[in-house]
Amino acid sequence: MNALTLSRRRFLTYSGAAAAVAAAGGIGWKELADRTRSDPLPPGTGVLVTVTLYGGNDGLNTVVPAADPAYQSARPDLAYAEHEVLDLGEGLGLNPGMAGLKASWDAGTLAVVRGVSYPQPDHSHFRSMDIWQTATPDHPVNTGWIGRWLDGNGRDPLKAISLDPVLPPMLAGATTAGAALPLSGLALTKGALGTAFAAMGGASDGEPGPQAVAARSITDLHRTVATLGPAVDATTAAPGAGGKKAATSQLAAQLDVVARCVEMGAPSRVYSASVGGFDTHADERSTQQRLLTEVDAAVSGFLTRMAGTDRGRHVVLMAYSEFGRRVAANANEGTDHGTAGPVLVAGAGVKGGFVGEQPSLTDLDDGDLKPTTDFRDVYATMLSGVLGSDPAQVLGPGRSTLPLLST
Repeated sequence: MNALTLSRRRFLTYSGAAAAVAAAGGIGWKELADRTRSDPLPPGTGVLVTVTLYGGNDGLNTVVPAADPAYQSARPDLAYAEHEVLDLGEGLGLNPGMAGLKASWDAGTLAVVRGVSYPQPDHSHFRSMDIWQTATPDHPVNTGWIGRWLDGNGRDPLKAISLDPVLPPMLAGATTAGAALPLSGLALTKGALGTAFAAMGGASDGEPGPQAVAARSITDLHRTVATLGPAVDATTAAPGAGGKKAATSQLAAQLDVVARCVEMGAPSRVYSASVGGFDTHADERSTQQRLLTEVDAAVSGFLTRMAGTDRGRHVVLMAYSEFGRRVAANANEGTDHGTAGPVLVAGAGVKGGFVGEQPSLTDLDDGDLKPTTDFRDVYATMLSGVLGSDPAQVLGPGRSTLPLLST
């Protein structure tokens, strides 16, 4: 049968259109778009975006103590010279690949939290990331810190969305879990068949109720795709300098989806994005700088976009890794698993500058930096200042907030 002459009524009656639409909508994108239209996030509501740098990012070559002789001595082949880094003051500078975030620093919308870790740090990737995502250093638990926030704030899975391939432990609660929505998004058939399918969403006088519902579902599905965009992945090409094509990073693709959700008023309060590859035991300098350049382009582009909208100005982005690296370089021009590292917090509502004490490079704990800031205090600040919640209900008593937010 020719697609253009396919009967809308016959299709809706006999093909199971409603079931097909539900399946095509995936596991949440259509539901998210529906909720956005029916129950958008009120303007002025805070939104938290977490960016996880998997693998243990080397904090000393991210926020670089280039003026410290102990740094230069410990890393003769890995150290950056003072003239190479992007000066932040106090003898510190950002990695040369982070020019976009340096602009945020200059604008007063980037905070660098120094020496962040937890008591008795663990060098295992798995255990340390588990600690960061559950916020319970003392004993393993089955819930994440955002999951516990979901449990106590309406138990709505669409309030926290992961753009990762699977749901991170951070978003798992005892009674509620956030939504893991695939980055591939939604893609519909094109050409003649696609045109015919879109036409089936139009109203028709006198049709039975079930057919009318199926027709509206088709219209809603196409509206969702138009809003959230077609499938996107790490190989998506975008125009670059000189009209050439340049690959869009996976993190940039994730943050692009987050930006669209924020702009259209999606009901989500927390978004989780991530990038891996930071386990730099060898050839660290070139590998890490390439990764940080990718992160910088994605994050700074996202922040610039968010600063241009009213909803976006209430977004706060927090970037962290499960641990830093040891102070001394190893024999392979890399670094091994360490402890404390910086957490970056950025956004229009962020109070820029340094927070926390810079760890000493000479007063070490068996070659590791001694933490000066507990990561749970960063979380407490995000819960209180961005999400408007009592940190004690998520993190337990005794946490402090940090001067990270200007509003």
